[in-house]
Amino acid sequence: MKALFWEVMAGVIAFLTLATLIGEVLRLRSGGRNPTIVNLNQRIHAWWIMIIVMTIALGLGNSVTFFVFALLSYLALREFVTLTPSAASDYSALIIAFYIAIPTQYLLLAIDWYGLYSIFVPVYLFFILSLVSALTQDTDHFLDRNAKINWALMVCVYGLSHAPALLILEIPGYEGGNRLLLLYFLIVVQISDVLQYVVGKLFGRHKIAPRLSPAKTVEGFIGGGLLAALCGAALYPATPFDFIEALGLSLVIVIAGFVGGLVLSAVKRSLGAKDWGTLIAGHGGVLDRVDSICFAAPVFFHLVRYWYTP
Repeated sequence: MKALFWEVMAGVIAFLTLATLIGEVLRLRSGGRNPTIVNLNQRIHAWWIMIIVMTIALGLGNSVTFFVFALLSYLALREFVTLTPSAASDYSALIIAFYIAIPTQYLLLAIDWYGLYSIFVPVYLFFILSLVSALTQDTDHFLDRNAKINWALMVCVYGLSHAPALLILEIPGYEGGNRLLLLYFLIVVQISDVLQYVVGKLFGRHKIAPRLSPAKTVEGFIGGGLLAALCGAALYPATPFDFIEALGLSLVIVIAGFVGGLVLSAVKRSLGAKDWGTLIAGHGGVLDRVDSICFAAPVFFHLVRYWYTP
């Protein structure tokens, strides 16, 4: 499994190298003035950074991987809260969200306490944060303010944490392969975003929701999504699935990831923002990059846990 992990990683690096060369050729041919090509190259550079960070994290073990995703949750939550109006009375709830919710959620993962991990945010934190907010006695837009904080936790912490949660699954006959499973999931999510973007730019004619995300087209979603699912199916030797199962689960990842991107685009537009942040050139903020993961990870995790673990 270890050798296969590095083989898959080498394939990803080879793919990025090819994409970098193609992007550079396109840049030179366009004179560096085509905004689509500029954006594509910015995305490729950002993917290099992300794959390097993830390679190091996965190579160093589960604890480092949990820490990296905890940091991503922190950054994503900060972006969400920054764009979302809050009041001074929300300070205590936000302290709990940042400095209790995130470390506790990932600690529960690290000690493999699935029973509490799966309900900590949606059950216990929901009641705790509601109580803390109520005790401030600030009833001005109370429901709106609390809904935003709980929404942010569900997306940025609960949803995102299900990606590294794949590392704690005990799948018979797949011992030692969990890093591959996480890598597989991330590859399908990211390549789906890439292919939907590329196919949409090349062949897109019918916009799905132009007010929410002008770049998303029917042609891009169907064509790019199917290509991504086929890529996921082709990687089935790195998973506990057969070809058909890998194809089906890849389609689930593609659809859930698309829903995540579209829903969070609606949230951004409601806040009057184009991006969640500016941390990653060509991608906006961290949440712009992990929005698909936040929605696809829980679905994929629970399907695998239900069907492939004792």
